[in-house]
Amino acid sequence: MTTATKVWLIIAASLCLLGIIIFGGIIAMANFDLSMLSTSKYTTNEHIITDSFSDIDISSNTADIDLIPSDDGKCRIVCYEEENARHAVSVNNGVLSVKVVNEKKWYQYIGIYSGTPKVSVYLPEDEYGALTISGSTGSIDIPDNFSFGDVSVTLSTGRIGYYADSKDLTLTATTGDITAGGIACKDTSLSVSTGSITASDIECTSLFTKVTTGKTNISDVKCESFISKGNTGDIVLERLVSTGDIAIDRSTGDVKLSDCDGSEIKITTDTGDVSGSLLSEKVFITSSDTGDINVPKTTTGGKCEITTDTGDIEIEIN
Repeated sequence: MTTATKVWLIIAASLCLLGIIIFGGIIAMANFDLSMLSTSKYTTNEHIITDSFSDIDISSNTADIDLIPSDDGKCRIVCYEEENARHAVSVNNGVLSVKVVNEKKWYQYIGIYSGTPKVSVYLPEDEYGALTISGSTGSIDIPDNFSFGDVSVTLSTGRIGYYADSKDLTLTATTGDITAGGIACKDTSLSVSTGSITASDIECTSLFTKVTTGKTNISDVKCESFISKGNTGDIVLERLVSTGDIAIDRSTGDVKLSDCDGSEIKITTDTGDVSGSLLSEKVFITSSDTGDINVPKTTTGGKCEITTDTGDIEIEIN
């Protein structure tokens, strides 16, 4: 290494150290409150809704979205938002619409962002029609105080918590978690690409779950059919009872059943084990290339077909 190179490396290291010291000093002057360094300005705006509506349509980019029972009988939307990315609120043809109006220039995306935008929707009624929510990054919470018609909630990155009754229900997240519970509905679809699905205390006509990579936990479900698809991740079913079929497909991941039942059951895995207990006798049709198989030798009941390449199969009847 030449002398000139050593000099430049020493200068570069010194500048980096100086930058760290200056940044540390600024942080200390701000009492270690990073929000003081934010390059984006936030404001709170409240919208009072006087027009009647039955349906709700909300679309935002990075805001958390909460539906909250109104304690004064009035509908209002409170938005904590960036000054150049405010939400427009209106009622048209019976639809309450909340849409983000992003006026940010490309260079305004460069900087320090310490705040989290939030849209709080205070609703005075218990029942509404269609609910549509679309978000990019954030969390979405719908409590059990409400009931809706058809519901569609889509989120790119974040968390969905849904606890309200509805007709058809579709919850979709690209990267994140879905939690649903204490609901009655018809057709129910829960889908994530990377994340987890947790559902409990559900009565529905059909329940469909899909994960690309992640874990699925289902408990205390009564339905007419249950279908679950996934690539990588375990699925745990507890006290799921279907009057129709149960179909589970996994590439890599274990399937665990506890006090479950269906008229016919079909489980397919590549490398996962299948284990647990059923509530009624089944005629078992099983296949595993390298795994052990231990199932009851019954000749009555519905069909239970379990196929795995390398996993073990162990089922008992409670």
